[in-house]
Amino acid sequence: MILDLARLLLFPALMAFAAASDLFTMTISNRVSLALVAGFFVLALAGGMAPYEIMSHVGAGALVLVVAFTCFAMGWVGGGDAKVAASVALWFGFAQLMNFLLYASLFGGALTLLLLQFRQWPLPYGLAGQAWLARLHAKESGIPYGIALALSALMVYPETEWVKAIDLTHLALR
Repeated sequence: MILDLARLLLFPALMAFAAASDLFTMTISNRVSLALVAGFFVLALAGGMAPYEIMSHVGAGALVLVVAFTCFAMGWVGGGDAKVAASVALWFGFAQLMNFLLYASLFGGALTLLLLQFRQWPLPYGLAGQAWLARLHAKESGIPYGIALALSALMVYPETEWVKAIDLTHLALR
């Protein structure tokens, strides 16, 4: 039951925290990525994931880390975004990686267009005092891509083996 609750709650909670953190501060703490990585290994080992499967997931995470840090070096994404994307790839492995990346591209593009439009309008006086909103509205500010990554991850997560392994009837009886 503890394992099922961890599968059901850990990943979504960390993704929601990453999105909120990026929205309000334009940063994602390294602790989020480290918690995702640690959570993966704890749940993979506790759930009896085969070593070759674990290595496949590690390969997916490493591949995304290389690509994401190349994007970071070019100034296209933030470092926190790159680490979160790689951590999510670790959880999803190659089986769900393309779905995640497709959703991330679509949500990221929509978020970028919305923010660019939002930044064209003056910020209402009553909202200008909100530091996080002023930072989000600033034209020189980046895009909190962690929001798109989190939405994408939460869209794909229900399709993964992590969720399919949960015994919902056992949880419902408690």
